[in-house]
Amino acid sequence: MTTFEELKRRGLLAQLTDEKEIEELVNAGKATFYIGFDPTADSLHVGHFMALCLMKRLQMAGNKPIVLIGGGTAMIGDPSGKTDMRKMMTPETIQHNVDCFKKQMSRFIDFSEDKAIIVNNADWLMKQNYIELLRDVGAHFSVNRMLTAECYKQRLERGLSFLEFNYMIMQSYDFYRLFQDYGCNMQFGGDDQWSNMLGGTELIRRKLGKDAYAMTITLLLNSEGKKMGKTEKGAVWLDAEKTTPYEFYQYWRNVGDADVIKCLKMLTFVPVEQIEEMEKTMEGAQFNAAKELLAYELTKLVHGDEEAEKAKAASKALFGGSGSDANMPVAEIDSADLTDGSIGLLNLLVKSGLAPSVSEARRLVQQGGITVNDEKMTDPKAQIALSGEIIVRKGKKAFKKVVVK
Repeated sequence: MTTFEELKRRGLLAQLTDEKEIEELVNAGKATFYIGFDPTADSLHVGHFMALCLMKRLQMAGNKPIVLIGGGTAMIGDPSGKTDMRKMMTPETIQHNVDCFKKQMSRFIDFSEDKAIIVNNADWLMKQNYIELLRDVGAHFSVNRMLTAECYKQRLERGLSFLEFNYMIMQSYDFYRLFQDYGCNMQFGGDDQWSNMLGGTELIRRKLGKDAYAMTITLLLNSEGKKMGKTEKGAVWLDAEKTTPYEFYQYWRNVGDADVIKCLKMLTFVPVEQIEEMEKTMEGAQFNAAKELLAYELTKLVHGDEEAEKAKAASKALFGGSGSDANMPVAEIDSADLTDGSIGLLNLLVKSGLAPSVSEARRLVQQGGITVNDEKMTDPKAQIALSGEIIVRKGKKAFKKVVVK
């Protein structure tokens, strides 16, 4: 099975330009391709998984990834439909986030010996003269054509800023510079970026002629990948300090039945033939086995074998009624927070990180979502004795072993 065939069987490819040429490049290991990442945080989250796994697959086949950090575009409006502008960041903050990204990406991508590179578009966008940009780039774009793009049509109904309107030009110019400076001949992105990406291909051909070789591929990141990594508490991060390996494991262990096969295909390196066989007979308890496989493989990929084994063991201890709870995430309560060896239930939930506020803790208790040592808690005024360790659970997905320090 060729690399390109595997990408299609895993459901990764949505729309393509010049499919035959793309297939030949990818299979021959001659693609130099880029995917963009916005440095708006100091950690990647699981919504980036599809892109990271795709980069790893293509690099394993001999192709060269370029990680494009949007240090320049992060300074302007967000094209995703949000009402607020992105916060402006200092160059120091952006560089810190870039360093964090590279460390996390190194689990997926080999950056040694120029096998992959990280580039920041601030290197060229921040140096652009406005008049030169209008003459050199803006002249190649039709406003009428830009307004037919779905991303702009949606924004027009709510209001489209001039900054956001320039996003297509800036992203297109990114591809042009990567093509010129690094020989980048392929780009990947979400389906919401399709118009912007086509703009980049068109810009290269207009400025450099029809023989300029630039390909475009999009992935189903908007409808599929962008749903990943969001919970009621926020994003599921790849940084163990933000989302523990155990919490990370549990997130994937609790994906919906309808999504588990799709996630196994798109995000893991389990042979696609094995997944397709599982899919044929998937029912009942087999869904749980598939979810455990998904959780283990992804935790191993991000946090390593040891942490994946610990998370798996802790999960079985809690849900299977066997094994040790030694690897369960721990919340330490300061003895100063106790009164006669006890703590109020709502305060316990906040101190343990299971609720962001007292009001949210009260709502969880009133809705029957909290148990302490397998006893459902219904009284928000309850006092919980903490002479030893206790297990506090919120719903089915979040729990902590609570101890006094």
